[in-house]
Amino acid sequence: MAKKASLFECQACGFQSTKWVGRCSNCGSWESFLELNSEQIKVLKESTTTKSATSKPLPITEISHEEISRFSSFEDELDLVLGGGIVPGSLVLIGGSPGVGKSTLLLKIAGNLAQNGNKVLYVSGEESLSQIKSRASRIGSLSDNLFMLSEIKLESITPQVTSGEFGFLVIDSIQTIYSERLPSAPGSVTQVREITFELMRKAKDENIAIFIIGHITKEGSIAGPRVLEHMVDTVLYFEGDVGKELRMLRAFKNRFGTTSEIGIFEMSSAGLVSAKDAANSFFSKKASQAGSAITVILEGSRAILLEVQALVSQCSYGYPK
Repeated sequence: MAKKASLFECQACGFQSTKWVGRCSNCGSWESFLELNSEQIKVLKESTTTKSATSKPLPITEISHEEISRFSSFEDELDLVLGGGIVPGSLVLIGGSPGVGKSTLLLKIAGNLAQNGNKVLYVSGEESLSQIKSRASRIGSLSDNLFMLSEIKLESITPQVTSGEFGFLVIDSIQTIYSERLPSAPGSVTQVREITFELMRKAKDENIAIFIIGHITKEGSIAGPRVLEHMVDTVLYFEGDVGKELRMLRAFKNRFGTTSEIGIFEMSSAGLVSAKDAANSFFSKKASQAGSAITVILEGSRAILLEVQALVSQCSYGYPK
């Protein structure tokens, strides 16, 4: 009797092996291999054996130069980090710790675009539509051009993307979306990889900008396979202390611009706003006091003033501190 073929996949990076191993040789994670069932193996084989039209190679000198067009998000800090604005047809991944403001930021951007005449689709798989409307009312993002969809099935989202009606799409979050073609659970390596690949194809084919929110692990990296970050055009990390007002937006990958810029936002009662005068938050405005010095650092094209304080006190010991 023929032996059953088995395939195991690492849930941390997507590395595959014909036998179970305790430690992944690709990413080093322990106890992360799960056996794929026959349906999952069949889907993987079909995706790798799909025939495509043969492309003819061209000399690089004969390829026409294409200028990258951009449109503003009407949020100066985000435009700065993206390199000047949102690129149509781009796929952007934004990650951050829970509660830092990822959904609030993208809902604010969606509202800005909708209020300026663009049709926007916001797909949420984590919150109800009434919860999102309540937040949109607080941050001033209500608009007739902002459409909401509470859905986690990819096959129900795809027709909305291909309809040509929307020019901007938000997926909140990628770990909650699943495809009926794959029998694995939402958030698994197979689901995240295949759904991201499908969204990438739709973004390029329909020339629609797609922003997807990704959860992060306790180590601070985006959850799911590492191939997720390789597939998207831009990877943004939203950082900040949940108990403080300031938030930092950094680009760790950007195919359309630099990764040296940072965006500074402030969490207020009206939601996230661009911190235009953020330099004043890093010093006490008392440069004349003893033990205080003001210095300037450069983050990308932004100059930030910082205060360095030296605090000393009298000590009766031989080695004062």
